[in-house]
Amino acid sequence: MTYVVRYGRMRFLGECTGLADLEQARGQRVVFRSDRGTEVGEILCPATDRTRRYLEHPAQGEILREASTEDLKLEEELVEAQKEAFATCRELILKRRLQMDLVDVEIILGRERVVFYYLAEKRVDFRELVKDLARALRTRIEMRQIGVRDEAKLLADYGDCGKPVCCNTHLTAMPPVSMKMAKLQKTTLDPSKISGRCGRLKCCLRYEFDTYRALERELPPVGSRVVTSKGQGRVVAQEILARKLVVEYDDRRRIIINHDDVSSYEPPRGRFAAAPDLPGRFPNGHSGTARLQDYEDQAEDQIGNDDWPRSGTVEEPRED
Repeated sequence: MTYVVRYGRMRFLGECTGLADLEQARGQRVVFRSDRGTEVGEILCPATDRTRRYLEHPAQGEILREASTEDLKLEEELVEAQKEAFATCRELILKRRLQMDLVDVEIILGRERVVFYYLAEKRVDFRELVKDLARALRTRIEMRQIGVRDEAKLLADYGDCGKPVCCNTHLTAMPPVSMKMAKLQKTTLDPSKISGRCGRLKCCLRYEFDTYRALERELPPVGSRVVTSKGQGRVVAQEILARKLVVEYDDRRRIIINHDDVSSYEPPRGRFAAAPDLPGRFPNGHSGTARLQDYEDQAEDQIGNDDWPRSGTVEEPRED
């Protein structure tokens, strides 16, 4: 049987073949062999066609045994070894005056390799650094460049909500987040309140974005001319979750109404005039004019929340 296993400092997910005639339970610690070497991982669930739809190119491995007391003790001992490797690497970086910030280090259980995670603004030539590390640590060296969101995934603990940060718990991928999502959900635009531990927009802004977008499409857009039981007016604001509209009537009255009270509407003109106005219906059956094309501003500022693709791996064979 094949299982989904979580492992490593970056919380990688892989599919590992299980032990013959032995069923593994969720949360079971196991020792398995991956493409990086011998590691300790945690069983999440059996691998099925459904789980494969959520995993993009999972690593393949083989479970060797259930983690014993000796394995877990060895894993704890690696903590001190990692501190020493971190200090050694940082000293060599300063010695060679490399423009890079060391973030974390990971030693594989079987000591087949040591992985160093670092930040850098520009491309860094660390070939001589890798040779120095290989001589000092006597193992294979892997240098992995990461972004600030990955740094938070490695080092952050708790978020403003009081719970462990999402990137270090259940998130396996960190999709882009934009100011557009914050504006649609009418949250505060104060950067200090909508930024996470990484200094970028919080990942949780994306969780309800699709729901907001779906509900928004059911409402007449701001600027539309609407016909209601109280007369004709113009939509000046939307309350998306409540599915209500703020309508300004021709006599300057502003009233909050349910979207069901709108019998028909005409989309706004101006910058949306190029979008085709197609006949349509409201979900409640009222006739109207529905603009099916998404009219959102494609030039919305992304606030640089997407880490540009710097992450990579450079390995150096061990020197015996």
